[in-house]
Amino acid sequence: MPKLIRITTVPLSLKLLLAGQMKFMKEQGWEVLTISADGREVAQVVKNEGVRHEVIPFTRKITPFHDLLCIWKLIRLFRQEKPDIVHTHTPKAGLLGMIAANLAGVKIRIHTLAGIPAMAAEGNRKSLLEKAEKWTYANATEVWPNSQGLYKHVLKEGLANEAKLRIIGKGSSNGVDLKKFSRNSLKENHLVAATMRIMPSDDDYIFLAVGRLVKDKGIEELVSAFLNSKIANRSKLVLLGSFEQDLNPLSPETIQTIQDSPRIVQIDWTDHVSHYLALADVLVHPSHREGFPNVLLEAGAMQVPVICSDIIGNRDLITQQKTGLIFPVKDASVLKEALEFAFVKREKMAQMADQLYFEIQQNYERTYIHKELLSNYQRLLKEAEFGE
Repeated sequence: MPKLIRITTVPLSLKLLLAGQMKFMKEQGWEVLTISADGREVAQVVKNEGVRHEVIPFTRKITPFHDLLCIWKLIRLFRQEKPDIVHTHTPKAGLLGMIAANLAGVKIRIHTLAGIPAMAAEGNRKSLLEKAEKWTYANATEVWPNSQGLYKHVLKEGLANEAKLRIIGKGSSNGVDLKKFSRNSLKENHLVAATMRIMPSDDDYIFLAVGRLVKDKGIEELVSAFLNSKIANRSKLVLLGSFEQDLNPLSPETIQTIQDSPRIVQIDWTDHVSHYLALADVLVHPSHREGFPNVLLEAGAMQVPVICSDIIGNRDLITQQKTGLIFPVKDASVLKEALEFAFVKREKMAQMADQLYFEIQQNYERTYIHKELLSNYQRLLKEAEFGE
């Protein structure tokens, strides 16, 4: 029975970003162990996936001495577990996990690349983050960018050798569950709860943004664009996500505006995203950097029209005026025009949503992604055996 270890920095990523993957691999006869920092989602991951979990106290900040301790703990764990494959996700888990797996002698070391923090950084911080990416890739035996855009960026910046790079399927880390993200699967009690939180009037047009409320998710320009638009008094902006003030915080002025505006509704995170998508007229994703954004897949699966920023990841799924509207990153004035266009040209937006749904059905259904992962794991096992 081959053994697989999957690692993310925090357990929320195991729960949301990799949902179902560990369970699928276990059903295919693999022994699977998950690793992350501690958190309330650990118990849910163990229950949902049916696998063991070990806690390594990762941080999401730059903490060199603590990171060395985590590497030491990982090396000890890898030598004890003797995995065939170590597969990491998220920047910090990738860096520490790949270094430790290499030092522990694990033959197959995979890092899935779903976004590069350095792309939105500046100055010394940007240089440090780029070096961290290079260290991660240098210690991996394969690097799996989850989009064509990321693949090309890694090559262009010279971050890794092309021989190490591989895209699984058409991209995405986990595809989308078309059974869960379906209007036929909505539960009335969750739909009522979502409606009560938004409190829309009969005529309100609902713009929805899903994700952490931080600066590099484009929240500041979204709030500005919405409130300066001609349709703000006939619409509502719903921000589904929590404020995170430790890393990349929003300005105090933006936070105050969100809290004070009667046209903006902020809701802390929920597992029932599909119900908010069902109430939305448009999904807006103004992020400054992405890998392959799950929220666009989820919106597409729910046939919700999309407005997104012109960045790697978004462009890998959305085609301008065909499957959604794309605006220049950080450009609040053009975003404002896109919001107004969506409000007026509703039939056109619906047509683009239909086309996006068709493409998602063809290329990004979750079971297909899981089978592609299994196929690549099996390929690597055979290559390792042949190499011996």
